[in-house]
Amino acid sequence: MTAFMGELIGTMILIVLGAGVCAGVNLKKSFAQNSGWIVITFGWGLAVAMAVYAVGGISGAHLNPAVTISLAIVGDFPWSLVPSYIVAQMIGAFLGAVLIYFHYLPHWKETEEPSVKLGVFSTGPAIQNTFANFFSELFGTFILVLGILAIGANKFTEGLNPLIVGFLIVSIGLSLGGTTGYAINPARDLGPRIAHFILPIPEKGSSNWKYAWIPVIGPLAGGTFGGLFYQYIFEGKEGHQFWIGSFVLAVILLVIYFINKKEASISHTKKAVY
Repeated sequence: MTAFMGELIGTMILIVLGAGVCAGVNLKKSFAQNSGWIVITFGWGLAVAMAVYAVGGISGAHLNPAVTISLAIVGDFPWSLVPSYIVAQMIGAFLGAVLIYFHYLPHWKETEEPSVKLGVFSTGPAIQNTFANFFSELFGTFILVLGILAIGANKFTEGLNPLIVGFLIVSIGLSLGGTTGYAINPARDLGPRIAHFILPIPEKGSSNWKYAWIPVIGPLAGGTFGGLFYQYIFEGKEGHQFWIGSFVLAVILLVIYFINKKEASISHTKKAVY
């Protein structure tokens, strides 16, 4: 199997098991309905672990464009392979979401709320706030990449690393995931969102494209900074990339903060008028 197919199949497994637990917990007339956030976070953690076990020896099991880019930044992965890995991850995420659609086929009609159906495929904010939502995705992915690089620097009993990474996902979900559903992976959110948009799901409502940029750009920014941070702080590499990255990230956050402030002001004015 090629590395491209490894990433495609690994990401497909990730979404089948990850979106699958979201469907089981949230769709009507599922035996797992209402089993809660703990089940979802452990479901995603085990999904990551199983996907890494499946293709780790073939492609390295990045399964996430933010991870691929961060590994390239720290010099552990060739930039020439980054585009093909990201394409494979997107295709795999899309196919995984399609499989979950068919697996839960009779449950879509039984579930009335469009937001619940979308939540099986993609993430959304608990409270709509552009700056806070963006920061949540950025920070969660920063911790993810920092954790993965730190885990890689330790020696574990052979075969244990994927399980430890799975527990990292559980930890992020429990501690940081309650704000936006912790996409922390552009492919994980965008691929299934496209599937939601295309698939004939009964009364599915909007795919919420207005929000869709946050779980893509946020994780890419957070993963990139996580790689630069680890390289500078933990490995003691030259700091010019880290400081340039810090400056760029600060500018991005400031721009989004002021955009969010303007949006809030417009929203408040409209409420006052009506």
